[in-house]
Amino acid sequence: MKVLFIGGTGTISSAISRQLLEAGHELWLINRGNHNSQLPPGANLILADINDEDYVAAQLEGHSFDVVADFIAFTPGQLERDYRLFSGKTRQFIYISSASAYQKPLANYRITESTPLVNPYWEYSRNKIAGEELLMKLYRENGFPVTIVRPSHTYSVRSVPMGPHGRYGSFQNIKRMMEGKPVIIHGDGTSLWTLTFNEDFAKGFIGLMGNVHAIGEAVQITGDESLTWNQIYRTIADALQVPFQPYYVSSAFLASCSDYDFYGGLLGDKANSVVFDNSKLKQLVPGFCATTRFDQGVQKALDYVLSHPECQTPDPEFDDWCDRVIAAQEAARKCVLEGTSMK
Repeated sequence: MKVLFIGGTGTISSAISRQLLEAGHELWLINRGNHNSQLPPGANLILADINDEDYVAAQLEGHSFDVVADFIAFTPGQLERDYRLFSGKTRQFIYISSASAYQKPLANYRITESTPLVNPYWEYSRNKIAGEELLMKLYRENGFPVTIVRPSHTYSVRSVPMGPHGRYGSFQNIKRMMEGKPVIIHGDGTSLWTLTFNEDFAKGFIGLMGNVHAIGEAVQITGDESLTWNQIYRTIADALQVPFQPYYVSSAFLASCSDYDFYGGLLGDKANSVVFDNSKLKQLVPGFCATTRFDQGVQKALDYVLSHPECQTPDPEFDDWCDRVIAAQEAARKCVLEGTSMK
């Protein structure tokens, strides 16, 4: 296949790029070149900002593709641009939406592709929903050959997946655990969550590429392993060989006392129990199976992060915020127990 990715170096797309090239496919990337070290060897690079539509259109002159996938489109306006650029130039256009678009709060924790799309908590998710609606309209009315893919929480070796974290990722939580400090877990840690290793995600994604049965369809790609947040954090602590020291705080409280995006990221996503039914994916991609258990994947991630200084960005602001949240909740608890008021 001749394939074009807009992006191609992110958590999801990097694994797909590697597997496509290893299988001998012709891969093109539209990429600004900000992460040259992550560009897959063997890919053809169109060095450009996709938002410079006229320049990109000129670079695409004479090209057509079996598959085009946009990994960095977040708004309907960006997808309208993609339609202008690729209508008539590709046999399949794949849009990476998000499982966070599913109904919040959920009427049923078990999610299929027919679960309603509505998320009043998170603008990111509402934009993804609007993008899906636009593309399906273009498919119905103009025959634009779209496939919609909905990932959930997909991770790679470059980042350890966690709940609340600061602006620089999860490393500060890892640092807290290694220093013997408690880590904040939203809620009571018993809600279910699904984590998918990016190499597993890539297998499902590639199975949808060039698949005539996937045209006009929305498909979620996740693993089948569901874990509580307690299990997730305990597995990380075990891999680090440190004690598991959770500190539980209401998701609503966390969202209300920070300028981190916890209103959307927690109330609109991670605070909800989710279990994905991947029957549709397995029907479209026979034999698909996510083979990396979380304990295996997170060990790979920790080994990589702890051996690569560029993945170890300290976040003293988030660290201080965690300490203040814990101190405030402990002070409130003490006042309730003693029958006094906080001043």
